Amino acid sequence: MNLTRILYLLYFSKRVKAISRYDTHAKKIQNSVLLKLVKSAKDTEWGRNHAYAGIKTYEDFACRVNINTYEELKEFIQRMREGESDVLWKGKVNWYAKSSGTTNDKSKFIPVSREGLKDIHYLGGKDCIASYLHINPRSKMLSGKGLILGGSHAPNLNTPNSLVGDLSAILIENIPKFMELIRVPKKKIALLSDFEEKRDKIAKVALRKNVSNISGVPSWMLSVLHRMMEIKGIDTLDSIWPNLEVFFHGGVAFSPYRVQYKNIIRNPKMHYMETYNASEGFFGIQTDLADSAMTLMIDYGVFYEFMPMTEFGKPNPKVVPLWEVEPGVNYAMIISTSCGLWRYLIGDTVKFTQKDPYKFIITGRTKHFINAFGEELIIDNAEKGLAQACSITGAEVKEYTAAPVFMDGEAKCRHQWIVEFAKKPDSVEEFATILDRSLQTINSDYEAKRHKNITLQTLEIVEAREGLFDDWLKGKGKLGGQHKIPRLSNSREYVEELLKLNNLD
Repeated sequence: MNLTRILYLLYFSKRVKAISRYDTHAKKIQNSVLLKLVKSAKDTEWGRNHAYAGIKTYEDFACRVNINTYEELKEFIQRMREGESDVLWKGKVNWYAKSSGTTNDKSKFIPVSREGLKDIHYLGGKDCIASYLHINPRSKMLSGKGLILGGSHAPNLNTPNSLVGDLSAILIENIPKFMELIRVPKKKIALLSDFEEKRDKIAKVALRKNVSNISGVPSWMLSVLHRMMEIKGIDTLDSIWPNLEVFFHGGVAFSPYRVQYKNIIRNPKMHYMETYNASEGFFGIQTDLADSAMTLMIDYGVFYEFMPMTEFGKPNPKVVPLWEVEPGVNYAMIISTSCGLWRYLIGDTVKFTQKDPYKFIITGRTKHFINAFGEELIIDNAEKGLAQACSITGAEVKEYTAAPVFMDGEAKCRHQWIVEFAKKPDSVEEFATILDRSLQTINSDYEAKRHKNITLQTLEIVEAREGLFDDWLKGKGKLGGQHKIPRLSNSREYVEELLKLNNLD
């Protein structure tokens, strides 16, 4: 029996058994999580204001607490950052994960409590390993090191009483010391703020290590891997890391990058496992590599509710707990956590593919979609359409974003896509035509608006120069870490900035 299997049996197999209970005990588990959260917070300012001491059921909770966005919690979080205790969560919260901003703010600051680190984020990391080793009993992953690519601290946003960083940087900073022995790189390099400097240093260090697993956002990890191959003068990773066997990825959809990874990692035994780990919590793990849907992790410090997107924006929207969701419905996700987020509308949308256990796919963002003409195009549609166009033309997409053209000089409306290709199609026009037809097949609303070109004309693709999106992020101080390209938007703000930058070259 190899070392990895022994460690699995000693430290990880219990979690696999716990996760197997999701099949039959979901309602009981989630109710237990809710009551534990409420009990822990009953003596906080928020808990007293909302009579948490009297909450006995989910219905009690839903009646006493409104749905909240960051705007509603911002004042409380700011007081916590300034050192106040027992505000949204018990005790003092020292760490805050910097996330993308709201309408009124450049950044959001998501509290990360000690309990949240332990019973949400680190438990999620442990369960990734447990699930993978359960799926792959012959794995020797724990005989090698893990390359973890994360973000950085943001000292300019610190206060005298709290610290700020990307969620990944907070996890690295607080990781148990023994983990330093099995991960790459060391903290000093991992937490560098300049991504290009960090990429080069990680590449040089990792070349000399026996790396068996990698973790991070697909786009930024790909940049590091290409830098390693550039240094070595080779075009695959197999000779550098012959024992590499799994990539734990998340943050953005993997489909645009899958072919690029297969081109540089030729090992047929390589595995790819998706995770859903956000600044607000760790929510999902792909527990079956043959099924792209992720299992919702329901026994962490997170209680889930879901708002059908048909209710989104209504004054009194219908919201349901996990045990009342239905497969195939597009939901906005609402969470209450051991970090002090209460009935918090996280901004992500999901669709369940099954119940018992509850499995889901991420379909997009409540704000990142295009519905300028009633077409209701979501990110899941875009990813599937691009995958079809790439499959037919042999192209590979590196990055993209899209927005509506409301009316041009000829009074025509359409969607305008800016696409950076890793491998260009023979004809961008043909690629655009296939993408447009695919979107009509996938989305009946888009098809209806495209009917006879009356409302929408054929979509337009603007080919981005190499490095455009990286330059755009770099100009905003967002290169690397957990920063992501906004895929779809009803506004032309992002597209206009990119077009201007694209034309400078």
